[in-house]
Amino acid sequence: MPDTGHAATGFGNLTEHGGFLPNGPGAILTGILLVVFSFMGSEIVTLAAGEFSDAQRAVAKATRSVIWRVGVFYVGSILVVVALLPWNDPAIEKKGSYVAALDSIGIPHAGEIMNFIVLTAVLSCLNSGLYTASRMAFSLGQRGDAPRSFVRTNTRGVPQAAILASVVFGFVAVAFNYLWPDTVFQFLLNSSGAVALFVWLVICFSQLRMRGIILRESPEKLVVRMWLFPYLTWATIAMIAFVLLYMLTDEKEGGGRSQVLLSLLVAAVVIAISLVRERSRRKDTAEPVAPR
Repeated sequence: MPDTGHAATGFGNLTEHGGFLPNGPGAILTGILLVVFSFMGSEIVTLAAGEFSDAQRAVAKATRSVIWRVGVFYVGSILVVVALLPWNDPAIEKKGSYVAALDSIGIPHAGEIMNFIVLTAVLSCLNSGLYTASRMAFSLGQRGDAPRSFVRTNTRGVPQAAILASVVFGFVAVAFNYLWPDTVFQFLLNSSGAVALFVWLVICFSQLRMRGIILRESPEKLVVRMWLFPYLTWATIAMIAFVLLYMLTDEKEGGGRSQVLLSLLVAAVVIAISLVRERSRRKDTAEPVAPR
C-alpha cells in the first residue's frame, strides 16, 4: 500500500477542524444555491416513465429510484469524501474533492478515473437533455405552439424532426459560447439559472389543482398516491420560494440575483406570448356574428 501522507481516519473529520459547521449555519444556505441546480432535470424520469405501457407502476418505480440514487451516489459519496479528508485540505481546492479523496487512499491515476466519470456524466446529461427537449418540442407541436412537423414520428414512434431541431439548437448554443462567451452566452446562462425552480413551482401548483379536482370529483381515478397531500406540496413550494428569495440576496456579478431577475424576465416574455396566442386562438375559433 503506498504512503499517501494521510493518517488513518474514521469520522473525526466531520467534527474536527473547526467543528461540524466551521463557517456557521449560513454556509448551508450558500451551499443550497449550488446543490439545488445539481438536481435540475430530475423530473425527467417521470416524463420517460410515462411513455411505458404500465405508466402507473413505471412512474412510482422511477420516483423511488431517484430518491435512493441521490442518497447513495450523491450524499453517500460526499460523506465518504468529507470523512477521508478535512474540509480545509489544500488538495481539495487544487485537485477537486473526488480526486483528492482517491489520492488519499492511494488509488493511482485518480485524475484520469474522475475525468472518465465526469465525461460519462456529462454525456448522460446531454442525452437526457436532448430527450427532454425533443419531447417538449413534440408536445408544443401538438398544442400548436411549435411547427407541426415536430409532431411527426417515424416508424418506431420517434419524433425525428423534434430531435434534430433540439440538436441544432444545441450547436447554436455552442456557437454562442465560442463567439460571445461573455455577452450572449452569459445572458442565456444567467437567464436560465432559476428556470428550473420556476418549473418545479409550476409542477407543485399544477399538482395542487389537478389532484385536488380529482380527489373531489372522482377519487377512484387517482391511481398514483402521494404522502401527506397537500401539506408536503405546500412545504415544497415554501422551500423553493425560500431559495429564490435567498438568491435575491446574492448581489455579485452573475450571482443569484441576476439569475432570478433575468429568469423572471424570460418567464414574463413566455407568459405574455402564451396569452397573446391564446387570445388569438379564441378570436379565430369564435363564430362570426351575423349582421343585423
